[in-house]
Amino acid sequence: MAGSTFGKVLTMTTWGESHGAGIGVVVDGCPAGLSISEEYIQEMLDRRKPGGRDFATPRAEADRVKILSGVFEGKTTGTPISMMIENTSQHSGDYGNLATTYRPGHADYCFDAKYGLRDYRGGGRSSGRETAGRVAAGAIAARLLEEFGIRVMAYVSAVGPVACDPAHFNEEEIRRNPLCMPDADAAEKAAAYLKTLMEEQDSSGSEVTCIVTGVPAGLGEPVFDKLDARLGQAIFSIGAVKAVEIGDGKAVVESRGSTNNDSFIMKDGKVSKKTNHAGGILGGISDGTDILIRASFKPTPSIFREQETVSADGEEVKLSIRGRHDPVIGPRASVVVEAMTAFTIADLLLINRTCKL
Repeated sequence: MAGSTFGKVLTMTTWGESHGAGIGVVVDGCPAGLSISEEYIQEMLDRRKPGGRDFATPRAEADRVKILSGVFEGKTTGTPISMMIENTSQHSGDYGNLATTYRPGHADYCFDAKYGLRDYRGGGRSSGRETAGRVAAGAIAARLLEEFGIRVMAYVSAVGPVACDPAHFNEEEIRRNPLCMPDADAAEKAAAYLKTLMEEQDSSGSEVTCIVTGVPAGLGEPVFDKLDARLGQAIFSIGAVKAVEIGDGKAVVESRGSTNNDSFIMKDGKVSKKTNHAGGILGGISDGTDILIRASFKPTPSIFREQETVSADGEEVKLSIRGRHDPVIGPRASVVVEAMTAFTIADLLLINRTCKL
């Protein structure tokens, strides 16, 4: 299988399956001397792990990370950093009826068409569990960015028809409610909406917003490796993402040049902008203002109500999915968006070191 590695100078390669012995990641290209620990990485992993909050699958994985190489006496050595997370709560029997049946909204049919076989236990490599390795890698990238005063923060900005009100933004609220929303009122309404859907054996779509602060002007290459293009690839590589927006995103369709252009000003002796419709990126290169990203996640495809599908033999059948599944993806995926964004910025930061003296 090709395509399990992301990055150019700083790279991550994830490995493992949802119901195998474990999952993990190898991070290469990280400079030597960076202080890192399993405890630091675990903090990010705990935000993604299942069984830790309402509206998340009850699969009770501890998701304890173990650093196998590349770190000595609390510092990176400059060699590949290998990390492993054991799978301890697999219920593979929940998926027995899927061995010859394609789940609607999943990659089952596509895997069969491409490889001629698939791991039907929870989706194998296409399972959301693969993202635990990304989060571990993203924690290392986030730690590297801290050295440069760069911070990445992601949160759920909408669940179904319920969207956060920017006027009620409270960063501390993101950790207080199970939906990771910065608006307490919106979180309460979204929770009620999800409870109704769960009673109807259904699921909801969601939106995750990510803000990157402290990024200097000049990151990103002006042609194929534009910063927004690299971020788009990183975020789109997360399962269930169906749209990625930078800045005003699709709203630019109804905008005019006179209002969409961000006027340049001097602020604290530096070039800045009056507004940020561009989302911190111009010509594929960071402009020194906050980078604004939004990712749209489709509803969880694993729902308990009966659906129409076909078997591997071409027979039309009805399917009711069992197992343990999230009714909404955004709350646990927000840290994955954060991790992939941090990794992309860190990679481009290292690439940029060759640009000028």
